[in-house]
Amino acid sequence: MKASKLTIALFTLITLTVGVSTVSLANEEPKKNPATELKFIGNLNNSPVFELSLINPAEDEIVVTFRDEAGNVVYVNTFKGSSINKKFMLKSDGFENTALNVTVRSLKNNSTEVYAINTNRTYVEETVVNKLK
Repeated sequence: MKASKLTIALFTLITLTVGVSTVSLANEEPKKNPATELKFIGNLNNSPVFELSLINPAEDEIVVTFRDEAGNVVYVNTFKGSSINKKFMLKSDGFENTALNVTVRSLKNNSTEVYAINTNRTYVEETVVNKLK
């Protein structure tokens, strides 16, 4: 008897929680598109190249900071403009096995976005047997 009351109470709690969260989600405004996009575009001379796209219709001042795992600043620069595309090449000297964080801070909107760059290397060895005749 106790187990069935507990099951009913748990089911009621879950139902009420789902109902409340569904109502609150329906009342929220749709989220805006991200203001920045950082993507890996390839390697140049064994060094990774990244492209940072700043999608802002109004002119803004953006501070881009690259930090290593220990929090040391590797690179920092400020860019001004409305729709900015910048490419960054990380020299592979010393960054092969290090995770980097990229912070993009908008001075006008006082907003910050953080990206993590991790390099994973895997080596695959495959043996294939084919029947010739």
